[in-house]
Amino acid sequence: MGTLRDLQYALQEKIEELRQRDALIDELELELDQKDELIQRLQTELDKYRSVIKPATQQVHKQTELHEQQRTKRQAISAEPTAFDIHDLSQVTLPFYPKSPKSKDLIKEAILDNDFMKNLELSQIQEIVDCMYPVEYGKDSCIIKEGDVGSLVYVMEDGKVEVTKESLKLCTMGPGKVFGELAILYNCTRTATVKTLTNVKLWAIDRQCFQTIMMRTGLIKHTEYMEFLK
Repeated sequence: MGTLRDLQYALQEKIEELRQRDALIDELELELDQKDELIQRLQTELDKYRSVIKPATQQVHKQTELHEQQRTKRQAISAEPTAFDIHDLSQVTLPFYPKSPKSKDLIKEAILDNDFMKNLELSQIQEIVDCMYPVEYGKDSCIIKEGDVGSLVYVMEDGKVEVTKESLKLCTMGPGKVFGELAILYNCTRTATVKTLTNVKLWAIDRQCFQTIMMRTGLIKHTEYMEFLK
């Protein structure tokens, strides 16, 4: 009987050991799933920054015919922005234009309300707010023409504009709206025409300044994420 009890006790120990191992396996599987989700989020962030950095790198390299050929060859190999130095970008002095607290809040809220810009880092949004400068247009002026090469993104502070595409009216926009961002974000031509219905006051930022902000943060994030993934 003593031997049977010993066997029963040993069996219970083994069952408990197996139960603990199963629990450990479950914990490790959960941890792996969480790490997979984290890696996927990091990859999504990298893709987002690359969508902005890639057209910026193309613009910097496009200087002469020889440079154009070299740029094409480099792009065929890789679209990584590794040729830029983070230290150099961090030393770039961006322009600053003073604004009232009301104007700052309006610009920030407009960016956060925009589908294409709302996911930017808060530090990027703050730099964009600081760098935007005032622009005014009279009634019946053309701010953006469909098909043109875009170099500015705007935030409306006062007035009203009409947006058309292929001569068809799409909408009207008032204060607190961003427009012109697609040409800056994706290096494409203007997708619509924007004309003023009244006198308007805008805040604008040019492509070079905008992309400097994006590249500086993007390269830092890229370096951090690649180190993590390694």
